[in-house]
Amino acid sequence: MAKDLFAFNGEQLIQNNAPLADRLRPKTLDEFVGQDHILAQGRLLRRSIVADKVGNLLLYGPPGVGKTTLARIIASNTLSHFSVLNAALAGIKDLRSEIEYAIDRLNKYGKRTILFIDEVHRFNTAQQDALLPWVENGTLTLIGATTENPYFEVNKALVSRSRLFRLNSLNSKALHQLLHRALSDKERGYGLKLINLSSEAADHLVDVSNGDARVLLNALELAVESTLANQDSSICIDLKIAEDSIQERAVLYDKQGDAHFDTISAFIKSLRGSDPDAALFWLARMLEAGENPRFIFRRMLIAAGEDIGLADPSAIVIVESCAAAFDRIGLPEGIYPLAQATLYLAATEKSNSVKAIFKAVQKVKDSQKQDVPSHLKDANRDQEAFGDGLGYRYPHSFSKNWVPQQYLPDSLLKENFWEPTEHGWEGQRRSLFNERRSEQIASVVEVEQQNPLIITSGKVDSDLEKWLSRQVLQEGGRLKNLMTKLWSGITWRKNHRVLVLTPSSLLWSLKPLREASEGGVVLAVAEDNHPRFLAELEVLAPMERPVLIDSTFESIKKLEHNLKFEVIGGRIPWKVFSEINFSELWPILTEKCTENAELSLIISNPSSGPALSLKESLEAYSNNKNNDFLLLDNLICKEEEWLHKQDYKNKFILQLEKLGWNISFEEWTEFIYQKIDSSTIKRWLNEGSEYREIILKNCKEETFDRLKKLFKRLEGQTIKQKLLHTKYLAKRIIN
Repeated sequence: MAKDLFAFNGEQLIQNNAPLADRLRPKTLDEFVGQDHILAQGRLLRRSIVADKVGNLLLYGPPGVGKTTLARIIASNTLSHFSVLNAALAGIKDLRSEIEYAIDRLNKYGKRTILFIDEVHRFNTAQQDALLPWVENGTLTLIGATTENPYFEVNKALVSRSRLFRLNSLNSKALHQLLHRALSDKERGYGLKLINLSSEAADHLVDVSNGDARVLLNALELAVESTLANQDSSICIDLKIAEDSIQERAVLYDKQGDAHFDTISAFIKSLRGSDPDAALFWLARMLEAGENPRFIFRRMLIAAGEDIGLADPSAIVIVESCAAAFDRIGLPEGIYPLAQATLYLAATEKSNSVKAIFKAVQKVKDSQKQDVPSHLKDANRDQEAFGDGLGYRYPHSFSKNWVPQQYLPDSLLKENFWEPTEHGWEGQRRSLFNERRSEQIASVVEVEQQNPLIITSGKVDSDLEKWLSRQVLQEGGRLKNLMTKLWSGITWRKNHRVLVLTPSSLLWSLKPLREASEGGVVLAVAEDNHPRFLAELEVLAPMERPVLIDSTFESIKKLEHNLKFEVIGGRIPWKVFSEINFSELWPILTEKCTENAELSLIISNPSSGPALSLKESLEAYSNNKNNDFLLLDNLICKEEEWLHKQDYKNKFILQLEKLGWNISFEEWTEFIYQKIDSSTIKRWLNEGSEYREIILKNCKEETFDRLKKLFKRLEGQTIKQKLLHTKYLAKRIIN
């Protein structure tokens, strides 16, 4: 079909007459304002868009935060065909047409299709189900935008096949930035007009827009277009004009949507946190929005059991009484029992110890059939035949109406499900319960499990889990403990960017990969080890893999300028640590950190050397102190000097403190056992070995030959070596 000669002019006319909010819609990621938690340099979503590797996405957030705009930016960055549907207008017929076009496009031209569905929550179950097979086989890549919580409003199968990104309401800084762009942009905004927007007016527009960019820009447009220009052609917008140009802020509350769940969540968390003022505020907000008071009472009854529990057993009684009173009197007077129950729960003692039931339920699920002990069985039916009930001691026949005896199955005698806190009613009885538990265990013969090996029953269903299992088996619990120690103390957020220094395997980065799933992980690895790491990374999905860089100053310097890390950590071998140029490395790393970044390092160095192990081995079969022992004693002294270079640690701490890090450290020792073979002895004593240089500094060549013969006695033996671990935990403080 011939193109309309006037089509371009028509499109241009539409663009010129489009609302300001539409004209100013960002066209690139660099123009996009806000949402740094998912779109800042180094974040997973930004990397995916730039690399044109966007998988199935669900963009979720309130109106006016950039969901549709982000989809358009993805469209401009992809080689795939980009189609758009609005679920409020489209039906199953439109959906089938898009699927047919996508199949045809893929078969004929090998071109994939990205289908953007705005307001995807408006599709009914049948329409969402129709997408599933084509999303699953890769014919379509789905990007959905919704203002409703996808976990409630979108098909669970679609949610499970998509990566969910939440877009937040824009903060005041981002909204002021949008105002500035609107007033200065000469092509799409009001840059060609002389507009004087007072600071009070700007602050009011930002405040009342409630994080919604569209509301902000629509209000600015109304203010500009409805205000007469002065004689000098300037347009002055003061606070009064701004107030007239934007509606009063309404209570954002949809009883079927997120505001409903978010507000009741804030209410319950305020009760749990013992903040009566906050609890009353959220209660008032719910009542003003027309929330059902019976729903509020139901949630308070749950809180009385979950968060107060046995610290104050009367709490649930009081809430139930207030609920009954409300049913009798209704609103408006019913607000008094509502407030009374709220204030009581917020002010009373707290305990969640009743959650012990879930531990018991899990034990029932995990355990094999657990027989009831014979003396607890029903004696009325089968006592004569089976002896059921024999041996049971009736507590009321004893003083204090209690007697120690076994109530749990034999294999669960040591289980403690309920741990009473020190608060309120249960706190007053805590010591009594613990004392009785001890007596019960002491009063029965404990049945020990014969097999000390615990075999995990969980199904291994991924390459990653298989790989993990092999690693843990090879390294034992020692490695797991060190990894747990390394990352403990870090305050994790899903959008953190993490730099892992000198990991010996992928295993050291798994915790950051799981905790910072929406951020990004960079591994600084020696170039020689890159091939091995690339092989290990194959067990991860492509978009979940960390970025691999060389562990040199130059590689770290070359990282993107805007890429800042919230967490830096790693286990650094002593040899590497002792050779680090602190004055060069740590300023570079500090520059690559955010203001409140956290640092966690474990430095491991041997505190005993081969000579000590050799001496212990010789002493095992010889009591005579000969020249060999004297020679080894001298070498042991030199080993200790070599291994205890505390000045390195002091320099490290001093350097970090000068750069503004608040640092603490802890040390602990560990013994490891190593079987010695000829290759181990060669590493110690061959040319180029640092240990060999230490020996030769303190003895002649013939003495060294004598030592070599002594060390050969260790071949085939298992020696014990002492390691000193130092963990540094630091937080960057900006004055």
